[in-house]
Amino acid sequence: MTHPHTTPGTPAIGTSLALTPLDEVHAHLDVCLGQGSRAWLHQALDEASVHPGTHGPISVWELRLAEAGRRCGPAHADAARVLILHAAHADTTALTRVYRQGTADERRAVLHALPHLVAGPDAVPLVEDALRTNDTRLLAAAVGPYAARHLAPHPWRHAVLKCLFTGVPVGSVAGLARRARGDTELARMLDDYAAERTAAGRPVPEDLYRVLALTDSAAPEHATDDPHGKES
Repeated sequence: MTHPHTTPGTPAIGTSLALTPLDEVHAHLDVCLGQGSRAWLHQALDEASVHPGTHGPISVWELRLAEAGRRCGPAHADAARVLILHAAHADTTALTRVYRQGTADERRAVLHALPHLVAGPDAVPLVEDALRTNDTRLLAAAVGPYAARHLAPHPWRHAVLKCLFTGVPVGSVAGLARRARGDTELARMLDDYAAERTAAGRPVPEDLYRVLALTDSAAPEHATDDPHGKES
C-alpha cells in the first residue's frame, strides 16, 4: 500500500511504525532522508549495533536517540529512533530507562518499538503509564499491537474509553475488532459514557458507535483488523 504522501517507487512505512517491518522502515528513510541525515543514521545504527550496552553514564545510542529529531527532522525522527532501539537490541530494562528519562518524542518511539523488541508482557507498565497521560500522540502509540496482545481486558477497555475522551481516532487501536467482539462489559461502559454525554448536552463521538457495534456478539467471526487500523 502506497502512502498518500510518497511518490511512485518510494517505500511507505504505513500509518504505524509498530506494524511496519523494520526493513521497510529503513528503506523508507534511505529514500526520504537527505545525504547528511542518511549518513548520520547509518553511523548511529552501526554504533548501536557495535555498542548495544551502556558505556559510562549513558550509552552512545541513547545520545543518538536524543539527536534524531535535529538530524532527521520531525517527520522521520520516530522511525529513526525505532531503528536505533532495534539495532541496540534494547531489552525491557533499557527501554524502560529511555522511556522514564526521555522526552515525549523518545517515549513515543519506545512504544512504537515494543512489538519489535519485547515478546512478552514485561513492558506493559510502559503502556499503562502512557495511557495515564493526555498526550494524544503518546496515547495513539500506546494502543498499538503490543497493547492488543498484552494489555489485560480491564485496562484495555479503559484505553478505548480514553481514546474517546481525548479524540484519538479508534482506528489507532490495534486489534480493535478482535478484542471488542462480544465484550459486554465494554458495551456497558460505552453506553454509560454515551448517556453521560447526552445528559450533559454534549455530542456523542461517532467513534463510540463504531466500537459499540463491534461489541455485538453477532459480529462476523471472520472480521479482522487491517494493519492500517480498518476492520474488514
